[in-house]
Amino acid sequence: MNRVTLTDDLTLSRLVYGMWRIGDDADTSPAHVQAKIEACLDQGITTMDQADIYGAYTAEAIMGAALRTAPGLRDRIEIVTKCDIIAPIGKYSDAACKHYDTSGDHIRASVDNSLRDMGTDRIDLLLVHRPDPLMDADDTGAALDALVAAGKVRAVGVSNFRPWDVDLLQGSMQTKLVTNQIEVSLAAIQPFTNGDLAFHQRRRDPVMAWSPLGGGSLMTGHGAVAAELDALAAEFDVDRAAVAVAFLLRHPATIMPVMGTNSLARIARIADADKVRLDRVQWFRLYQAALGQEVP
Repeated sequence: MNRVTLTDDLTLSRLVYGMWRIGDDADTSPAHVQAKIEACLDQGITTMDQADIYGAYTAEAIMGAALRTAPGLRDRIEIVTKCDIIAPIGKYSDAACKHYDTSGDHIRASVDNSLRDMGTDRIDLLLVHRPDPLMDADDTGAALDALVAAGKVRAVGVSNFRPWDVDLLQGSMQTKLVTNQIEVSLAAIQPFTNGDLAFHQRRRDPVMAWSPLGGGSLMTGHGAVAAELDALAAEFDVDRAAVAVAFLLRHPATIMPVMGTNSLARIARIADADKVRLDRVQWFRLYQAALGQEVP
């Protein structure tokens, strides 16, 4: 498994295991969660993607229970987590409405809660989950810088930010924002042309891709994209998912797909994407199918 360098002392696996559905599984026992992590590690996938809101604010604690019962497991993985979304569920069930909070006070409290729930002394990568229209960049940036200086967080980035949002926050920080986790896939191709990938490629920032299978639609859909996925899957002797992820891996912006599934069998096949090497024409066959027309 290839690795991606974020800082001088932090690398992540190119493929990332997403835990946003971990709380939806019928079995959330520590042993079962450990089995998922071990299935990832068997393929060289060492990076686990979390967020405080996942599982109605329970997913971090579910993973933490597994880490507490498996000595040494924490040191074999990198933990990514996110904060700033407050939704009227779980511990925030009394919130009047869903909203964002990028205040320094909230970020510091969220990090402390995440550290406690996951039973760890550091977060490898903290992401600001959503752009906040009320973000005070000076306050937010100072809080993120302080968390890195304190050793609670090793690196920081953002999620779902547009280039101008990144520039605003970065301008108030000493610590470099090392990544942006955005939606990009054959079902969401806008970042290829709207400036998002170009912006991060110029900054030399790896980009994390959430929902790289279009929320599962690329696995079950029909039409031109499905036909091209099936043709290439047969050619490489893999499934649709491997080809759809390989489409992202082929891009020079260094995209890191975040793969989420509760099926141990499917987890064991995440790395199949690493077997697929799309040439330029194969890539454009998929791109044009997603575009719905020939490129201009």
